[in-house]
Amino acid sequence: MRMSRLSILAVTCGALTLGACADNTVAPDQAPDSTAEVAQFGKVAGSPASLDDLGGRQIVVFKSQNGSPAGFEAAVEKLGGTVDAIYGSVGAAVVSGLDDSGAKALAKQKGIRDVELEPVLEMRLPEVTVDMAVSAEMIASPTDPTDAFFWARQWNMRAIDGPAAWASGRLGSPDVTVAILDTGIDYMHNDLAGLVDLTRSASFLPDDDELLELIFPGAHPVADLVWHGTHVASTAVSNGYGTAGVTSMATLIGVKVCSIFGGCPGSAIFAGIDHAIENGADVINMSLGGWFMKKDYPGFVSVINRLVNYTNKMGVTLVVSAGNEAWDLQHNGNWYKTYCDAPHVICVSATAPSSSESATSGPFYDVDDPASYTNYGRQAISVAAPGGDTTGWVMAACSQFSLLASFCQSSPYWYLYASGTSMASPHVAGLAALMVEDFGRKPGRIKSKIQQSADDLGQPGVDPYYGKGRINVATAVGAN
Repeated sequence: MRMSRLSILAVTCGALTLGACADNTVAPDQAPDSTAEVAQFGKVAGSPASLDDLGGRQIVVFKSQNGSPAGFEAAVEKLGGTVDAIYGSVGAAVVSGLDDSGAKALAKQKGIRDVELEPVLEMRLPEVTVDMAVSAEMIASPTDPTDAFFWARQWNMRAIDGPAAWASGRLGSPDVTVAILDTGIDYMHNDLAGLVDLTRSASFLPDDDELLELIFPGAHPVADLVWHGTHVASTAVSNGYGTAGVTSMATLIGVKVCSIFGGCPGSAIFAGIDHAIENGADVINMSLGGWFMKKDYPGFVSVINRLVNYTNKMGVTLVVSAGNEAWDLQHNGNWYKTYCDAPHVICVSATAPSSSESATSGPFYDVDDPASYTNYGRQAISVAAPGGDTTGWVMAACSQFSLLASFCQSSPYWYLYASGTSMASPHVAGLAALMVEDFGRKPGRIKSKIQQSADDLGQPGVDPYYGKGRINVATAVGAN
């Protein structure tokens, strides 16, 4: 009998370690010793043994992208299953309750191309370091993010020339919406309060919703039980109490698709992207990659590509993290790298200061290097952005709802240091939000401008690690 996910929470949490406790804060330039433990979402390594391994759901791919085949729902019900969702605009559905024979029978129905097990990308989190601000000394700084309490530690925002953009008045617009597809958002944290549109935020993880209601009754379902999504969100958009974000005025919507139980189900990701599009997102950030063999999940690959094409068609800019395996994505063979292998996306690699000294000084155009863990590839990487390494980690908000960094529950003034391409991607999402103001909902023009305005590092032109370069916010908005 399959163990309840709620019953394995203690095991899941026990397998994760944190670099510090609430009574042991960390000096500004200190980071954990481990270079391997960077913030990342992991992999699907091969095919699951049975439906029960992945919760009994299947991804169904239709031959046509114009709705579902006639009689599809009736056919699923006759075979003993339930249709959980239909994505007619991309020709796909998610069903549950079918056994192996039922799934095989469904695959033979007219208009069906593939029926396969739903993949769940494993979530792995790093050691992190923490710090807490002195609340009495903190003020909101949305008009001058350099007044944030921890500004001196934010080498990452100086690296992308954020201050010059802010000084020119480019702080973002509440009319532009950035959707964070992740573990949720702490909408009560001081750096995020008032910035998250809860009427458009949603969770697609029933098990997380159940646990959240048990521990934090009445909380919005998007509340972040991990910390990852909160860190990502406040890097893109922040009120600037503790740390500055790339913007301070844009609107956020939280879309919870990755679980505290350790996975990012394919069905949740599909639903999350669809939800973000339907609820007016201008930019989507997905710091939740992974990888798997294409031959094991051909239907999943097809749906991803269809969904990303639809996202582009609907005028939504999709920003994704490159991943942290130090892989050459140019030569990844039969492995599919989510989501950099999809069309139209802005795939972001990570940079870090070349030394701990350079993290506290500038200029940055000649002192930051590719992060040791970042994936790379000349035709895969669009641009680079600060992701951090042991020479300097990225600091941002920690969730008060976190069960993995539980000390953060004591105050809305806790912040985490973390590193990974997950941390790099929201820098670009924040810049994309500024570009929406200039170009409207035109993903192609936005991507082109972000690349053209980047600082050309590494090899001239297109570099395997930097792509077109490390982003420069001030140059992109015409402040330089």
